[in-house]
Amino acid sequence: MRKIKEILRLHHEIGLSRRRIAESLQVAYSTVGDVIRRANGVGLGWPIPDTMTWVDVERLLYPGNTNKPKARPMPKREQIHRELKSQKSVTLQLLWYEYKQANPDRIQYS
Repeated sequence: MRKIKEILRLHHEIGLSRRRIAESLQVAYSTVGDVIRRANGVGLGWPIPDTMTWVDVERLLYPGNTNKPKARPMPKREQIHRELKSQKSVTLQLLWYEYKQANPDRIQYS
């Protein structure tokens, strides 16, 4: 779980600056600013209402993160080896290019 609770508490209850909050929680200054900006954007103050769980707070502040990451299956190694052996003109780069053309949202080199 993110340090949302402590960021909001230190900002609203104690009144620390964003830089001091970042130093005390050992998080980036931009992270503190992002949490405070998101909380202000949805009208979330301190204390958090008793009716809300921390999961609810996190979903409220980060609505796009509720889905689990999509499974990205690896290319079939057996198929790769078979195609490399079948023709001398086939290269890993060519196979990779064909794989990415067929599966643009799957794994890739970083």
